[in-house]
Amino acid sequence: MLDYRFQWRVVFKHWPELLDAAFLTLELTVLSVALGLMIGLVLSVWRRSDNRLLWWFTATWVALARNTPALLQIYLFYFGLGAVSIHMSSYAAVLAAITFNNAGYLTEILRGGMDAISPAQRNAAIGLGMRPVQVYVFVIIPQVLRIVFLPITNQIVWAMMGTSLGMIIGLQELTGMTTFLQSQTFRPFEFYLVAAVIYLIVAESILITARLTARYSFRW
Repeated sequence: MLDYRFQWRVVFKHWPELLDAAFLTLELTVLSVALGLMIGLVLSVWRRSDNRLLWWFTATWVALARNTPALLQIYLFYFGLGAVSIHMSSYAAVLAAITFNNAGYLTEILRGGMDAISPAQRNAAIGLGMRPVQVYVFVIIPQVLRIVFLPITNQIVWAMMGTSLGMIIGLQELTGMTTFLQSQTFRPFEFYLVAAVIYLIVAESILITARLTARYSFRW
């Protein structure tokens, strides 16, 4: 260890590739969370529905998303669907798997927020002539987002880290590109250390931005 000589020039030489991979990681994170949030909103409403079919569909989705490894979910989309002639690129498979996983967790987060809203507010809105869809859009969801804002932020950070599993199926996001570059240069310590710092900076930036947004938007 004492004789080890760091060679940071090798890392800086490949800095553009690392940045491109980091942006791909961010792209997957944003898309998977946005899609997961939209699906989660629908599923959270179905989770509270009296329709048993919708309830069981949502319960099954949530159980599969939360109680199976994210890596297995990626394998199912990439290899499993491929076995039945539904072929997906590594990018599409990772996006689908992380979205599926996000939707499961976000469904429960949003459902918890909805449970925190007094039923009297829903009844009052209906009494004023609002339709069920209007009640959710104008009364319930704005309050729910305020309640669950920080838990959603934690899910965003998890989604970012979850994209690293894409390297297993050949996707060159940040971890995948880092692994590829270190295998070409034989400088694993430098490359993985830089990748870890990039992940840390992005994660902390997300958390700090969320706290500031919550403070000035929700007056916490």
